Amino acid sequence: MKVEDFKFDLPEELIAQHPLEERDQSRLLVVDKNTGELKHKHFHDIVDYLKKGDVLVLNDTRVIPARLLGMKEDTDGKIEFLLLNRKKLDTYECLAKPGKRAKVGARFTFGGGLLKAEVIEVLDNGNRIVQFFHEGVFEDILDRLGEMPLPPYIKEKLEDKERYQTVYSREEGSAAAPTAGLHFTESLLKKITDMGVEIAFLTLHVGLGTFRPVKVESVESHDMHSEFYSLDEKNAEIINRAKTEGRRIISVGTTSTRTLETIADDKGMVKEDSGYTKIFIYPGYHFKCIDCLITNFHLPESTLIMLVSALAGKDNIMNAYETAVKEKYRFFSFGDSMFIKE
Repeated sequence: MKVEDFKFDLPEELIAQHPLEERDQSRLLVVDKNTGELKHKHFHDIVDYLKKGDVLVLNDTRVIPARLLGMKEDTDGKIEFLLLNRKKLDTYECLAKPGKRAKVGARFTFGGGLLKAEVIEVLDNGNRIVQFFHEGVFEDILDRLGEMPLPPYIKEKLEDKERYQTVYSREEGSAAAPTAGLHFTESLLKKITDMGVEIAFLTLHVGLGTFRPVKVESVESHDMHSEFYSLDEKNAEIINRAKTEGRRIISVGTTSTRTLETIADDKGMVKEDSGYTKIFIYPGYHFKCIDCLITNFHLPESTLIMLVSALAGKDNIMNAYETAVKEKYRFFSFGDSMFIKE
């Protein structure tokens, strides 16, 4: 299977640069995964496609202000660190720009010395292992000094940091938002639960690998990035009870999907679990746990468009994307949404 098979033309003006004023006013393209039929709605209409007994699975990860801008101690040369994942207390794997300044032993300062750092290892992929030094609580300092790590295709400044968080975010650790969840409001979630839809939470900390292009020609040759996930016993029971009773599991986002499909056994049953997943879902994959998916529109030739193609069929998805471009839907993180239904 060729990566170029998942390419589509996207006018730059359709890449959303800022969130809508009201989260649930984004457009919703409903795709029937069996027939390919398309319907044009708005996100608050999602209630028309949910029913009592459904389980909506949400990723409760919270984006940390992971972008740090500082200076090299001995030369005052500028440096940018992007915190990717925590290795141990005060030690993170980071993306460093420019990399030539971030050699082993190099020391840096941020916020006039409020935070200091030293590179202790350079990994094979070019990322750095960095140890930070500070007084007080690291998370508080990061909140003061760090910036939101918006995707590279968003050029405009985000005025309100909370708009790059879901309303149910709580577990800090992501370098990017689980964007399918950005469309939910607290009132919409209440309306959904009042209908008798159950909510289950899991955590997957989104890494920047989600934005990296697939650089091989053949899909099967791609080396998938790794991300941390966790699912507790209480939420596993909610999902398993629904599976046993034949009720639908509706995943919110590709991150929730990857977590569930990593943990699920052949019958779609899950258990309390945590770890790192490198699961790569592309056409030909047999889904074990999820039935439907709420998702955003993804980058051409990305692992995410391959995942949604696995669920709804490549031809159906490529037709849906072509239609979305024609109808001027807004794309990517702050863009519109899609519901892949049975």
